[in-house]
Amino acid sequence: MSIQERPESAPVTHEDPEQPLRDDVRLLGRLLGEVLQSQEGMALYETVEEIRQSAKAARAGSEGHRELAARLETLELEDALPVARAFSQFLTLANIAEQHHRIRRRRWYRRQPGAEPQRGSCDEAFPRLLEAGVTPEELRRTVLSMEVELVLTAHPTEVVRRTLVRAFGRIASLLEARDRPDLTTDEQRATEAALYREILTIWETDEVRHHRPTPEDEVKGGLVTFEQTLWNAVPAFLRDLDEALEAHTGEGLPLAAAPVRFGSWMGGDRDGNPNVQPETTRRACWLGRWMAAHLYLAEVEALRSELSLKRGSAELERAAGTSREPYRALLGNLRDRLKATRRRMERLLDGEDPGTEPFLQSAAQLRRVFELCRRSLVETGCAPLARGRLLDLERRLACFGIALVRLDIRQEADRHTEALDLITETLGLGSYRAWSEDERQAFLLRELDNPRPLIPPELAERDAPGDQRLARVQDVLSTCRMLPEVGGELLGAYVISMASSPSDVLAVHLLQKEAGLDAGQRLRVVPLLETRADLETAGQTLERLLTIPWYRAQLRATAEARRGAERQEIMIGYSDSAKDAGRLAASWALYKAQEDLVAAAEAAGVELTLFHGRGGTVGRGGGPTHQAIRSQPPGSVAGRLRVTEQGEMIRAKFGLPGIALRTLEVYATAVLEATLRPPAPPAPAWRETMDALADRACASYRSLVREEPDFVPYFRTATPEPELAGLNIGSRPARRRSAPGEGGGVESLRAIPWVFAWTQTRLMLPAWLGTGEALEDAEGAVLRGLYRDWTFFRSTLDLIEMVLAKAEAGIAAHYDRLLVPEELLDLGARLRRRLGTTATQVLRVTGHQTLLEDDAVLRRSIAVRNPYVDPINLVQGELLRRLRGEGGGEDDPRRQALEDAFMATVNGIAAGMRNTG
Repeated sequence: MSIQERPESAPVTHEDPEQPLRDDVRLLGRLLGEVLQSQEGMALYETVEEIRQSAKAARAGSEGHRELAARLETLELEDALPVARAFSQFLTLANIAEQHHRIRRRRWYRRQPGAEPQRGSCDEAFPRLLEAGVTPEELRRTVLSMEVELVLTAHPTEVVRRTLVRAFGRIASLLEARDRPDLTTDEQRATEAALYREILTIWETDEVRHHRPTPEDEVKGGLVTFEQTLWNAVPAFLRDLDEALEAHTGEGLPLAAAPVRFGSWMGGDRDGNPNVQPETTRRACWLGRWMAAHLYLAEVEALRSELSLKRGSAELERAAGTSREPYRALLGNLRDRLKATRRRMERLLDGEDPGTEPFLQSAAQLRRVFELCRRSLVETGCAPLARGRLLDLERRLACFGIALVRLDIRQEADRHTEALDLITETLGLGSYRAWSEDERQAFLLRELDNPRPLIPPELAERDAPGDQRLARVQDVLSTCRMLPEVGGELLGAYVISMASSPSDVLAVHLLQKEAGLDAGQRLRVVPLLETRADLETAGQTLERLLTIPWYRAQLRATAEARRGAERQEIMIGYSDSAKDAGRLAASWALYKAQEDLVAAAEAAGVELTLFHGRGGTVGRGGGPTHQAIRSQPPGSVAGRLRVTEQGEMIRAKFGLPGIALRTLEVYATAVLEATLRPPAPPAPAWRETMDALADRACASYRSLVREEPDFVPYFRTATPEPELAGLNIGSRPARRRSAPGEGGGVESLRAIPWVFAWTQTRLMLPAWLGTGEALEDAEGAVLRGLYRDWTFFRSTLDLIEMVLAKAEAGIAAHYDRLLVPEELLDLGARLRRRLGTTATQVLRVTGHQTLLEDDAVLRRSIAVRNPYVDPINLVQGELLRRLRGEGGGEDDPRRQALEDAFMATVNGIAAGMRNTG
């Protein structure tokens, strides 16, 4: 597909549903080609075309990549960057076209008379559940009680600048405008001209960050998603849900219902990130409040303009005073409060005195005004007016509150241990760290019931320059003292990463108590279980926690305050567990941990909410949402689910309004189905087989990653991991802690860059390593039975199959030839042989002749992308060779040019692989 071919416009048709997508891709490719010619000259354009044609041809011959690599090795440095950018930007434009096409297809289906509803939509899921025996009352009750919270997190490998993300959104809007069937010829030309200008702007925009983003930059990037898509997608989704409930159960959705809400870790996640400090979290909360006030203000202004009615109810007119337009008067007062709120947040962000101007302090103040307007409209015969903008405002308030998004705090368990250790040493009580679990619990429970302060004042105030331990402890204490300042409506949970025992939970309760928070003010404390060992003892850990009388009293008090049942939330980590044990073993450990946690909670009479710390890639627990939720153990969802949405997945799932609407719908229906029709528990024989597979896979994985002495040197030479750590692509360090030597081993590396580095070389190792050996040792007939009959096993293997289809052993071998010393080459060859073995074994179990045999759309998408990703990989390998061979410091212009070109390849591969790690 030449980037200059002209598309023939074609409507979406059932006979050829992909033709409009091909047309869009050809159009964007042609416009990109024209930009290349105008900005870089015909010679560069022809070079790009030559490389593209060679890449396509290389797919047909075993030596093709070697010949193409030889051609790319001759590229002058000044050409390497534009060549890499050209392929990268084409892939990005193709991704935009694909996302737009998903929206177009959804709209087309919904327009067809008598067409079946889209799978996973409310109109498809509700009747299917009713036909399966769910009563309308049960269906409606479950929808109303659902609590799904999507927690947006920053991404240490998010590569795209916010400036470019906004441009991508404008391109998607222009593609949507181009779909209008009544466009005139002049309007078509104008739309294409606007697309050309956007692509030209992108080409001329520096895509490389020259400064590492701050946590506050990440907060602002997250808030853009709310402003651009979620603010409108949420009320649209709730309208659809309301109509579906009305149609299938006879009653709609109450105004206060919010089955899906949002949380955030941006500005609150301090786990291993020294850049997130108490002031960072304060500012994140203020920024969220500013954005919320800003968005509500625009809607209230519009509503005030619409409600020009001269008559209201007696109640409304009393509240509005003597105005001839009572709604406008009432909403005018609210508008002024919103403006004052926005000004207050601006002053706080600027470090100024916020003043005493009255401002909105709670969601209840907004709710009272909206409810009064609704009652008045209904009472005066104007009820239809309450079903427009006012309804959407009430729906938004139920979902977003005044915070827009509640912020979680996350910190490592060891940081709390360190703080308490210094406190007990200062008080002459000994070393808290050295105590047993029983001794720790006894101390913590004693102090939780002791009204006198525990922390010596001099500890919090002592100034000890160079004392890193004291500085870390003071940061923990300051974070806890900041919590009451910010307020409950802006904060969510306190998550303890690397938690392993009840004392980890009690420690955070004690630190919050010492910061002045009473039981009703404290953030709920959520232990995060991440390693395979901690997952294996998850049920025991929860059981021990729930047998502590003091702790159960806290749960009861919280339940009484909110007039509900006792609740416990537990987070399970997919990323670190997979890095610890391998993907297959981690998947089974996570499954069994959920079973054990459900059993422990049921035995204690406590409702359990599981918080899934999933990433975007298969190696970090990613995968299709509906499939992932439906494959969870029975009873583990039960109407409640929290899950992280990270970095590039935020853009993929919420970047366009139509995609965001579909994402919300799929989450809601998947949770509904998992609650009302959970899968059957696995048969004992299945469990035995899975235990054996997991043990074999874990042993195979660890024998290489932990025990092979050459593995870390190979990893650091065969992948761009050392260079990635130095790029300005995230506020968080690549490693949790400093390590001796060359950055430490794999155990100190964060799971995200661990996956990211292997994704860049296309070996995709974290998602499959260990699986092939486990499958090879098991009986084929047994595995085929599991694949056929067990949703969990089929889902796990399907995701690994998808990764294998994306992996490219030949590309990984190219990195080895360029970068790996002679003595390590054999390890790379062994890994590629294991990749081949894994693919063979997966095909043996699935019964497929080729990878992705049953998914023609994805198979075609990968095939189309490969000729564009391959050259970027080959250029990246050459750039890495030059970077590692070059001298020069950070200010060396040649080295800077090499790093800029390398960054362009990182962007391009990420775009081509549809994830960044």
